[in-house]
Amino acid sequence: MTQTRFDVLTIGNAIVDIIAPVETGFIEREGMKEGIMHLIDTDRAEDLYGKMPLGRQQISGGSAANTAAGVASLGGRAAFVGKVADDPLGDVFESDLDAIGVHYATSRLKNGALTARSMIFLSEDGERTMNTYLGACHQLTEQDIKPDEIGAAAITYMEGFLWDPVEAKKAFVLAAHYAHKNERAAAFTLSDPFCVDRYRAEFLDLMRSKTIDYVFANVHELKSLYETDDLGEAVRQVAKDTELAAITMGADGAMAIYNGEVTSVPAFPVDKVVDATGAGDLFASGFLLGMARGQTLESALKTGCLAASEVISHIGARPQLDLQDLTAEHGLVG
Repeated sequence: MTQTRFDVLTIGNAIVDIIAPVETGFIEREGMKEGIMHLIDTDRAEDLYGKMPLGRQQISGGSAANTAAGVASLGGRAAFVGKVADDPLGDVFESDLDAIGVHYATSRLKNGALTARSMIFLSEDGERTMNTYLGACHQLTEQDIKPDEIGAAAITYMEGFLWDPVEAKKAFVLAAHYAHKNERAAAFTLSDPFCVDRYRAEFLDLMRSKTIDYVFANVHELKSLYETDDLGEAVRQVAKDTELAAITMGADGAMAIYNGEVTSVPAFPVDKVVDATGAGDLFASGFLLGMARGQTLESALKTGCLAASEVISHIGARPQLDLQDLTAEHGLVG
């Protein structure tokens, strides 16, 4: 078995979030629906990017990349695999991961689609209107999956969103294969209830075939997976289908189902939920690192909930506080 270099390696969409406030009337003039996420093409992406104010914030994002960032903030050894283009926003994405100590060595896409971006327009009332261009991140292929990287990670964790592009789907399965070849765990997140609706049968097959060992979901995604409004029934079903499931429950905390046994912990209180974006990503950071380091399920759940509590207390899907210091205060993650 290859020596461990990483506690957690994540694979997913490499996206740069670009956030800018706009004046009243801008959203309507541009033909957007306020508060909605719009998928856009290359021409629209370039047009809107050019119309964003110079004071815009550019913050690297993407669910699995956020999880890798959280692992690094917790003091873990993190790696990320995801595709950006050889362009300025690709530079932003790479430099952001480098600055926080996340290993990132995926080759850049040349002479093709642009780096993925989610342009987030903030109305004066705080409403967010998103325009997402997926571009280069949908060009991830099997060639980007390196056996030595996957084999050196205690846990490989992937986004359900990778199931949309055909080539990325193949990369997902190959990564799980390399993890198991090296006696490592493969994990994935259901990502989104709509994603579950699109690929329910395939996701269940990934679990039942043991291609995936650990499954992450929130309550809505888990209920969608089993087409039930009864959380208890969904928990009973997932207990039969996978070795380990980690379920976030918002203000009610989180639970893990392992060998049919359920372990639950409460959420950490926060003064005010400012932005729930990234809560699930950061929960995964703490839980995965806890599992990679042999923590108990209860301890791993608590670390996940604590990391989530930090990220929902401010704007943005990546931690602003040093999570290693924060968890040390609570006696978590060694």
